[in-house]
This record gives sequence, structure tokens and C-alpha cells, in this order.
Amino acid sequence: MKYPLYKVATANEAPAITELVQNTIKAVYPLYYPQAVVDFFLELHSLENITEDIDSGKVRVFYTDGKLMGTASRCGNHITRLYIENSAKGKGGGSFLLRMLEQEIAAEKYIEAVLDSSLPAVCFYENRNYRTVRHQTYNLKDNCVLVYEVMKKML
Repeated sequence: MKYPLYKVATANEAPAITELVQNTIKAVYPLYYPQAVVDFFLELHSLENITEDIDSGKVRVFYTDGKLMGTASRCGNHITRLYIENSAKGKGGGSFLLRMLEQEIAAEKYIEAVLDSSLPAVCFYENRNYRTVRHQTYNLKDNCVLVYEVMKKML
């Protein structure tokens, strides 16, 4: 991977960020979750919600050769919405983005990073020294239950 540009997202990037997130959810989540969970994530990561997080200064992005390759959000020491463009997967893009977020968190004197991991991402985080501290569930429509991991890493 070439040298990436990492920065705080701006409002004009919201459509591209939303497209990256939505495309990843549509491609990956149906392999792990029922449709009600997929729909929940698509709604949770809507253009409106992403724009609101950008306006709050929570969203980060990284680009390689001018192309948006990944995004994540951060509030304090809590990392959310980490999504990588399909072509960057397996090439260090996710690790780069996570490392940059961890550096920001550590610079603010937090001793740990916390995140909620979807089932598809648990192994990715475990390989970067995150450990599950609890299993969480969230009841959705049609008696569907979202299962995810709350994970932490000491910085």
C-alpha cells in the first residue's frame, strides 16, 4: 500500500463515506446476519447519521492515491464504524486506520481503546490485541437479535 493520507472527514465527503460503508454492509453482513440485522446496520449508518458524526468531528478517513480507502469514527476512546474499501482489505488498510485511531486515543491520555465488533470483524480485532470483555445483544424487529462483541485493548 502506498503512503496514505489520514484526516478528519469533512461534510463534502459524507456521500462517499456512506457509499463505502453501505456497500461493505451489503456485501459482507448477509454472510453473517439475517436481513433484519443488515437493514438495521444500513439504517444506523445512513447518510444522515454519518453527516451528523462528521459535523461533530468524530469521523476519520484515509485515502491512497486520492481514493477513499477507509473510514472510522471515534468518540473519546470508543471506536465505531470502521469500514475498509474492499480493495484495501488484506493490504494493511484496516490496521493502518486502527493504529491511527489508537494513537489519537492515547494522545488524549486514555489507557484503553474500546469498540463494539460485528461478528465478521472479531478476528481482525483479536489479531490486533483486542479482547472480548462481554457479549452483547440487541433486540430488533421480527424477533431478530443482533449479537456483537464489546472489545478492549490496553494502550
